[in-house]
Order: sequence, then structure tokens, then C-alpha cells
Amino acid sequence: MSLGCYVHVPFCRVRCGYCDFNTYTATELGGGASQAAYADQAIGEIRRAAGVLGPRRVDTVFFGGGTPTMLPATDLVRMLAAIDQELGLAEGAEVTTEANPDSVTPQSLGELRAGGVNRISFGMQSAVPHVLATLDRTHDPDRVAKAVGWAREAGFQQVSLDLIYGTPGESVADWRASLEAALACGPDHVSAYSLIVEEGTALARRVRSGELPMPDEDDLADKYLIADDLLEASGLHWYEVSNWARDEASRCQHNRLYWTSADWWGIGPGAHSHVGGRRWWNVKHPRAYAARILADSSPELGSESLDEETRRVERVLLEIRLVEGLPVDVLEVAGRNRVPRLVERGLVTADGDRIVLTLEGRLLADAVVRDLLS
Repeated sequence: MSLGCYVHVPFCRVRCGYCDFNTYTATELGGGASQAAYADQAIGEIRRAAGVLGPRRVDTVFFGGGTPTMLPATDLVRMLAAIDQELGLAEGAEVTTEANPDSVTPQSLGELRAGGVNRISFGMQSAVPHVLATLDRTHDPDRVAKAVGWAREAGFQQVSLDLIYGTPGESVADWRASLEAALACGPDHVSAYSLIVEEGTALARRVRSGELPMPDEDDLADKYLIADDLLEASGLHWYEVSNWARDEASRCQHNRLYWTSADWWGIGPGAHSHVGGRRWWNVKHPRAYAARILADSSPELGSESLDEETRRVERVLLEIRLVEGLPVDVLEVAGRNRVPRLVERGLVTADGDRIVLTLEGRLLADAVVRDLLS
């Protein structure tokens, strides 16, 4: 069975107002947590994972965050080498790092590629300065094309761009401009996510105070349709509701492990893991994580074992979002009986033993899931 390894790098130069990920700026870390020592701490957990898992080949590695490229390229390469040494990378393993356009240089990208990283995902989000400002993104929009060019020169054959639509104040013309700027870079993969106002974030506080409006559902739907139209016309085809790729080789194999409930081990503070139907999560703060690793104890904070019904429900939630669709036999009788009605409404197609979302169905994926599970 496939195994992925997610390495969480919890450091950012600034905290974006919309982000609720487990990330910290240098001033928030406090004593006992250090960016300089982080790679060694993560390698400690990698060794612990190898002791638990035994001989398991790793098919995908994903450095996420935070901003992994806040660390020196040599640290990321050392962590990757430890995964290979302790667990073993499968031949042709997909190795991705996320990066901000302003956190890389031609030299750092060259070091990453030479060290075995073969896929890079840049957090572009928008090409429009006032939209980036609302999101608290600090990079120059022109830096994206430069970073993509440097990645190509370094030998990266798989380059992805992340976009966000629905930011307060973003017009349809702004969104179209961002898509066109992204496509002008020639990416192999694009992720486009609607802005979600997460509780506890600075953005949520600004919305609650009336400073910014909530994203409008009709506006989000219109922008999704524009994205799908432009991306498809440029040769990028949807394979998951929020993801488009040039071909099958350009699809993110690591994310596919999540969507198909495969096994992965999460390294780092707050990282989640799933192996053999058991899910667990690490202590969140880098200081607490460092203390446990240095004490040679597990960083695990909590866990749960997934029963068959929970696993079935999660399959429906996740696999319906894929272009391959959902096997009908995952559904209970009531759910199967609702499929003809969903077909009649134009939300899914039923081909043999699988159902697949239509374009309209992708817009209403959550409602489709509720119908299939109710």
C-alpha cells in the first residue's frame, strides 16, 4: 500500500490574515524552539517513524507549512535524505515543497532540485496588488514569473501555482487577471481555492467588525466557472474539484493519498498522520514538539481509530471530488436510490458502477454529499 510522508515546517516571515494553519513567526516562537534546530528535530521523528513502520517504501514526500523554504535548502535536503535512509524512497517518488515566490533564489532552487526535490508549488494567490494586500501577502506579483523561471532553469519539470478567489474587494476582472498571469507562467498544475473565513483569524475579526464583507456565494461560483473555463482552454484539466493538471503525470500524487484514505505519516508540530485506519496528531507548538523530541519521547498528542462507518463516510466526502468519481457500492441503499435524482438534476453522471460530478455538481459538491449520505 502507498505511503506518503508529510513534513510540516511551521515557520513564516509574516502571518497571513486568512491563514489558520499551525504556523509561527520568529517573534512568536519563544524559548525552546528554533528554526536553526528544526531539521534535526524532524529527523528525530523520522527515525521514530521508521522504528514504528518497519520497512515501508515512501512514494510521496510533501514539505508544507508554513513556508518550508524559510529553512535553508540544505535543511530540506537533509530531511529528505533522512526519509530515504530511514524508510527508503520509492523509485520515481514525488517530492514536493511549497514555497513563497519571495522565499526562493536561483541558488536555493538549484540546491533543492539537486537534493531530490522534483516538484514545487508556489503560493501565488493573486496577481493583483490590492488583493494581495487584503490577504496580507507580501510578495511582488512580478516575482512569481521570475520564481517559476528559476525553477525551470534548476530542472523542475513539475511546477504548480496556488490561487485564492473571493477575497473581499476582488472584482471579476481582478480574478481573470490573476488566472491569466498564472497561465502566462506555463504551470503544469494549478490549485484554485475559494477564500474561507476561518474562525480565530485576523480576517475573521475584520469581517466581524464590518471592515470587510463576507465572500459572496454567487461571486465564488462565478469565479470558479471562469477558472474552469480558462484553465481547461489552456490545457489544464480538472482532476479534483479545486485542482487542474496538464496531464496525469502532473497531478499531485501526495494529495491523492489524502483523497483516497491511503497511509501517510506527518512529521512536525501539529502534523496529522493516518496509518492502517488509525489517525493521530502531534503537539502543536514548536516548543512543545522540540521538548518531546529532545526527550526521546513521542510527539503524539491524541489519536482515534476509525471504524468502518467513519471510513465509508470519509470515502464519500473525498472520492466524490475526484474526476474518477465515487464507486456506487460505497453508498448505502438510501444513497444509491438518490443517484437517479442527482443525475436528473444534472449534478452527477452515472457510468456503470461510478458516479462523477458534473461542472454544476462541482459547484454544489457539499450538497451532493449531503444527499448521498442522508
